[in-house]
Amino acid sequence: MSTPAHDPLADACSGPHPGPDPLSRERSHLAESRAALRAMREDVESLDISDVTANWVNAEVLARQMEERIKALADLSDTPLFFGRLDYLHAPGADQAEGAYGERFYIGRRHVHDHDGDPMVIDWRAPVSQPFYRASKKDPMDVALRRRFGYTRGDITAYEDEHLSDPAEAARTSKLLQQEIERPRVGPMRDIVATIQPEQDEIVRSGLGGTVCVQGGPGTGKTAVGLHRVAYLLYAHRERLARTGTLVIGPNRSFLHYIEQVLPALGELTVQQATVDDLVGRDVGIRGTDDAPAALVKGDARMAEVLRRAVYAHVTPPTEPVVVVRGSRRWRVPAYELADIVQELLDRDIRYGAAREALPQRIAHAVLVQMERSGEAPDDRVQDSVARNAAVKAAVKQVWPPVDPAKLVLRLLTDADFLAEHAAGILDEDEQKTILWAKPVRSVRAAKWSAADAVLIDETTDLVQRTHSLGHVVLDEAQDLSPMQYRAVGRRCTTGSATVLGDLAQGTTPWATRSWAEALAHLGKTDGVIEELTAGFRVPTDVITYASRLLPHIAPGLTPVASVRENPGFFQVRATEGTTEVVAACEELLGNEGSTGLIAADARVPELAAALTAAGIGHLAPGEETTAETRLTLVPASLAKGLEYDYVVLDEPQAVVDGEPDERTGLRRLYVALTRAVSGLIVTHAAPLPPQLT
Repeated sequence: MSTPAHDPLADACSGPHPGPDPLSRERSHLAESRAALRAMREDVESLDISDVTANWVNAEVLARQMEERIKALADLSDTPLFFGRLDYLHAPGADQAEGAYGERFYIGRRHVHDHDGDPMVIDWRAPVSQPFYRASKKDPMDVALRRRFGYTRGDITAYEDEHLSDPAEAARTSKLLQQEIERPRVGPMRDIVATIQPEQDEIVRSGLGGTVCVQGGPGTGKTAVGLHRVAYLLYAHRERLARTGTLVIGPNRSFLHYIEQVLPALGELTVQQATVDDLVGRDVGIRGTDDAPAALVKGDARMAEVLRRAVYAHVTPPTEPVVVVRGSRRWRVPAYELADIVQELLDRDIRYGAAREALPQRIAHAVLVQMERSGEAPDDRVQDSVARNAAVKAAVKQVWPPVDPAKLVLRLLTDADFLAEHAAGILDEDEQKTILWAKPVRSVRAAKWSAADAVLIDETTDLVQRTHSLGHVVLDEAQDLSPMQYRAVGRRCTTGSATVLGDLAQGTTPWATRSWAEALAHLGKTDGVIEELTAGFRVPTDVITYASRLLPHIAPGLTPVASVRENPGFFQVRATEGTTEVVAACEELLGNEGSTGLIAADARVPELAAALTAAGIGHLAPGEETTAETRLTLVPASLAKGLEYDYVVLDEPQAVVDGEPDERTGLRRLYVALTRAVSGLIVTHAAPLPPQLT
């Protein structure tokens, strides 16, 4: 950390902030910026909208927008209002700069302006802020000085300068940047706007029109990159995304709770969050489970064709004509003409429900053609009337009956003959037997649907009626999705784009993703760009080196993560004789600042919970927020993915491996557990370690 005694550029461009020294001037600017933000908030709060809107609906919408704006302007006392400064050699163009004090720009989490509208803090997403993340000694991007600020509980305590355009100054690693990356973390995930690296920034600022898939090992910041990309897209395309919506999809509720404060801290309050089960299980409810073989078949992309066959098998070729009576006239549409209409709708490959809605209009049009040939002059009202005719309705019901998605899936899973008919040539007999339910179910409501069943119903629903598409979807921990789950997510962004985040080495489901190209194909985004992050900012060097011993056995083609942290971290492997020593390791790590996680095989969690309670050590479950008094979380290995703790005790690695149905999945689960530590890791074991680690 450096606090220069003299800053020539600051003296030359001091603007409206005179002071005895640069640090005092920066503190003065911070105080004035906070006052300006407070004034911006008060201006919004004082607005009177009682006479602005024409009706109560518009009034409610405007009131809600104002409420969100007020929340977005909140000044979080422990969060730095700005974290950096850029001094340019030449003034950037006015179209990029949003205005500024001369050639100086303070970079922060949101835009702040004074009472004249002149900006005091520039949003980190603005084009003029980009060099803060990408400028270097090799490519200074017209930046004379880049200043980073050090904070303690929201107050500036230090700063560090890089004179990027000065050839006499050598490039060096930022101490403040390193300290911010390694700062202990208690509570939910925080934003990384002050520490975004150039390769991360390229992904964050990639355009809305394209889908990006990010392969990133532990600690490479892929989740943060995905969330910050959402924040950037909302800044750059706010009106469009306000109409179409954005969604973040995570693997479980604990994970979503862990990341839920990142976007609000950046002023973005409208992004929805959900799991895949939330998306597909809203209408049916998920109460059952599948064994691995059944889930594997149900999640296979081939099921999409089985469902398509089953849906369109309801269409019956017409054998009788339709006779429409209007007044004294009878109009007859012969069976062969009806068959042509039906075939034309099938050939168009439109949704089953849309085609069913179109069919009566097509029949009515055929009647109108006959009317016109006979000298009548029918209009649209006549066509609509014919389409509602009882004979037409009866024909449509016979030829193209309605389909209830849940009932259809229930029949497939309980009627062996029906499944065999539509799975012929797609699923073999053993696969069909695997997914058939052993006991009959009386109704859809009585069925105990599994997560995989809900995805099948969602697929069927989309065959009948198109799923609403959002503007952008972020899919995190994507490596664990089945092909059918990818299709379910893809339906939510057919007209939008996606950010796919994951690590092939951390795939812990039997259907785990084998390649990102395959995943993008199932998602419907074959033109997506695949990026790889290999620089590790979170996991200490010694820890990631140890965990990487597993890579040749779980993902031999992946590049190991290279930690860029200067602090190698605390790492020990300890042979123990029981839970007493595991508890002692937790007590030891709790002596440090920050959070501690005790990760163990799911089956061992009750025993360890009892041991912690007996020792008087309070502990939390994953997703519960740590406090100053309770900083230990007891984590089942199955829920560890995506979480992080300053210090981790990993109990019995072999038990973690043995807790999975096969060795490769077990080793992947172990890889996840080994890479949750930010500052230190203690591995405790009474049983021998897995041979892949020794």
